[in-house]
Amino acid sequence: MMRHLEKFNWGWASLPFLLLCWVLVASRFPSYILPQPWEVMAEAQRWIADGSLLKHLKASLLEEAGGFALATLVALLLGTAAGLFRRFRDFISPLNSLFMAIPPVAWAPLTMIIFGLGYWSIVMVIFIAAVFPMAITMQEGIQSIRNGEVRAARTLGATPLQMIVHVYMPASLPFFTAALRIGFSQAWRALVAAEMIGASKGIGWMVSMGGQVGNTNQVLLGIVIIGLIAWLMESLVFKRLEKHYQTWRAH
Repeated sequence: MMRHLEKFNWGWASLPFLLLCWVLVASRFPSYILPQPWEVMAEAQRWIADGSLLKHLKASLLEEAGGFALATLVALLLGTAAGLFRRFRDFISPLNSLFMAIPPVAWAPLTMIIFGLGYWSIVMVIFIAAVFPMAITMQEGIQSIRNGEVRAARTLGATPLQMIVHVYMPASLPFFTAALRIGFSQAWRALVAAEMIGASKGIGWMVSMGGQVGNTNQVLLGIVIIGLIAWLMESLVFKRLEKHYQTWRAH
């Protein structure tokens, strides 16, 4: 019996535990203040039936995909260059510290003035939120590579391309995965905050409008969707990437 308990993945018990806590806490409040999970599920069915949920979810995912992809590309270039070249690292380090100290949502009013309400203003907030933490993590991955490995590869006559493919990439892959995980979480938070400030659709807009009209079912539905998507990305994407990269590095 104890052996089976040791092998059981307790991570799968966390969500049922959270639901149980929700039910117990909600039982002490009126439904208009804190509804039960099944009431939120009924609200979700109404949103699904009229097609509204798909429209808002699609808008948020497209904005997240655009901002996160752009941030990943730029962070990869900045992080690699900062890890390889000391002078560029000295130049960009103060800028990283400066931009990371500013809350990403503070940029939302400015991006909305420049790009107007809509897709690109949200994408730019997401980009600013994700690019600098990702760049620093990727930089640390490049810097973590031991000098002995680099010297050995150069002694054997490795070309710059071979150095990148066979030395830098395998050694920095765990940091790259960590950068993606950090960048996505920062981007997802920034997306929701920016949509709550100035958007006409999206999951953040759902939460904001639900709060304004006092619809706690709608507010909790948006919160559940936000958490569910983050959990799915962590479980189905980042953990699998990390496991795959560790296997590749071992070979």
